[in-house]
Amino acid sequence: MTEKQEKFVCAQCGYTAYGSFVGDICPQCGMTFWKCSNCGYRITAGSPPGTCPSCKQKCEFVNITCYTPECGGPGNIDPRL
Repeated sequence: MTEKQEKFVCAQCGYTAYGSFVGDICPQCGMTFWKCSNCGYRITAGSPPGTCPSCKQKCEFVNITCYTPECGGPGNIDPRL
């Protein structure tokens, strides 16, 4: 019996892989959607910035990329985050 692996699709470029991306970064384009935990500013980048471009604070950035069909799949930001 074969085990079905979960499919992950990059919201930025559409790259598809079976199994999660290492560090939630797409191996094809290197991008991910990030949201500032302080002001809600959103950015697309390979890694989050050290200082938020909007509120100018050192904030934690949350990965808000959608990887599953439940939140819309490729090209979408996960609205639950």
